Amino acid sequence: MSTPAGLLLTPGAGANRESPALVAVEHALADAEPALPVRRADFPYRLEGRRMPDRAPVAVAHLRAEATAWADELAVPTDRLLLGGRSYGGRMCSMAVAEGLPAAGLVLLSYPLHPPGRPEKLRVEHFGQISVPTLFVSGDKDPFGTPDELAEHVAAIPGPVTTVTLSGAHDMRGAARQEAVADAVASWVASL
Repeated sequence: MSTPAGLLLTPGAGANRESPALVAVEHALADAEPALPVRRADFPYRLEGRRMPDRAPVAVAHLRAEATAWADELAVPTDRLLLGGRSYGGRMCSMAVAEGLPAAGLVLLSYPLHPPGRPEKLRVEHFGQISVPTLFVSGDKDPFGTPDELAEHVAAIPGPVTTVTLSGAHDMRGAARQEAVADAVASWVASL
């Protein structure tokens, strides 16, 4: 695999591209050796001032367009880009890759395995179609999926999977937590 040329990073459903966790990841990768450019992107609903997240087909089509545009700017194919995001954003990126968007890997922060308190409503049906290197960074008290649940379901991913469990819940609030997330991402990127 060739070295990734950049990371396209997307926010969770209740946030935008200025989410502190995403900014922390961008700064950590800018300071890495070698530095990796990051583009933080919003979804259409956020760009249009709506609160309700886009359905998957709209979000996936938007990600495909964003990845293609940025890959063109970097003069590389999309399979040189890492795709990822927090919660909803990461889930949409994983679905885009499972549906055939070429990528160098996935960075999934606080992946929402299921809605809180509803472990029967899994959001993992596409995991078997993910063959790229995938990083999951989650909190040990995340109501969207426990570390044990995550371990059980990521086993369905045929590509190489790395999981990092940090202390905390789903929200990634606080400078120390954001720094830990960013450090986990930077370490993983350096290992590719």
